[in-house]
Amino acid sequence: MRKSEIVRKTNETDIRLELSIDGNEKYSIDTGCGFLDHMLELFAKHSGFDLTVVCNGDTKVDYHHTVEDIGICLGKAFSEAVGDMKGIYRYGDIILPMDETLILCAVDISNRFYLNFDVDFDVNKVGDFDVELVEEFMIAFARNASITLHFKKLYGKNIHHIIEGIFKALARTLSKAVAIDAKNADIVPSSKGIL
Repeated sequence: MRKSEIVRKTNETDIRLELSIDGNEKYSIDTGCGFLDHMLELFAKHSGFDLTVVCNGDTKVDYHHTVEDIGICLGKAFSEAVGDMKGIYRYGDIILPMDETLILCAVDISNRFYLNFDVDFDVNKVGDFDVELVEEFMIAFARNASITLHFKKLYGKNIHHIIEGIFKALARTLSKAVAIDAKNADIVPSSKGIL
């Protein structure tokens, strides 16, 4: 079973995160930020991963440290769970609709970090959540997962729908990329022989 547990404690956050990429959409999320809880629940549901997150953060300041540090932990857990990458498809992509919103997402499980986040927001907040934190989360996640990740908003007006589309698209794309290719189950998907 491809899974990982990460415990990370700093002066700003105290996080325990468990991830199984061969899961059954089981999740328990308590980050101290309702909007982030919702996005991570969607992520677990649409990826098929099992995900547990408990975070006690300095939310009296704002949600920045909580969001970034959970991104770090999820990225590390994802990298550990994927392991030596033998047999994975490696690439995944989707164009995901969410009502009036259309989000493109593509990933390469490459062991190389790169993030292209081509998404603009017309407002600064959804409820009490700063929308700029979505990109901060994705930077932290992609860097610590060592993946190449691309997002592009093709259409969208409703900010909640745009962010929800981003998290659902990430989930579906990662699920495709880490699926096992039965024909190549013992092979690293690279001409180099290593990722």
